[in-house]
Amino acid sequence: MADALVCHFDDETESRLRELRKRLGEAGIDVPGERPGVTMARAGSIPAAARTALRGELELLSIPDLWLHTLGTLPGDERMLLLGAVVDTELLAVHSAVHDALAGKVKNPSAYYFPGAWIPYCALARGLDADQLARAFTALLPPEPVRAAVREISVVDTRTGDSEPLLAI
Repeated sequence: MADALVCHFDDETESRLRELRKRLGEAGIDVPGERPGVTMARAGSIPAAARTALRGELELLSIPDLWLHTLGTLPGDERMLLLGAVVDTELLAVHSAVHDALAGKVKNPSAYYFPGAWIPYCALARGLDADQLARAFTALLPPEPVRAAVREISVVDTRTGDSEPLLAI
């Protein structure tokens, strides 16, 4: 997948999330260097026309703060440690509106991010083996909730890290 629609946070939230990653690093866990965020959609490509439609839709929406509350992991081959967001009706409404705006306009959308399948989370560490995952959990227990104020929604090229902001709040 090449393009992702990512919610980025205010400075205080980013600082708290980077502090969690720092604690993982001190425990010997490799952490991602990219800006922390929650991905709402992924596709092989989000073309210019889709970005324009999405920008217009995002400007009409009230973007809620997220509560990153659950320290966890996802099933699958790539083990990761994440902070999962509390899912509420406001967040689901925004997510659904985003996908309505993208429908039929993107190439190779990822079904993992479709409404009804999406698990909103911020990745703290990826590519962990079983021992690293256990150490990562131990390093961050007990988890403290993070109120994450969304301040930007961008399309991020997951290969290069290049970012195009669509909405600044």
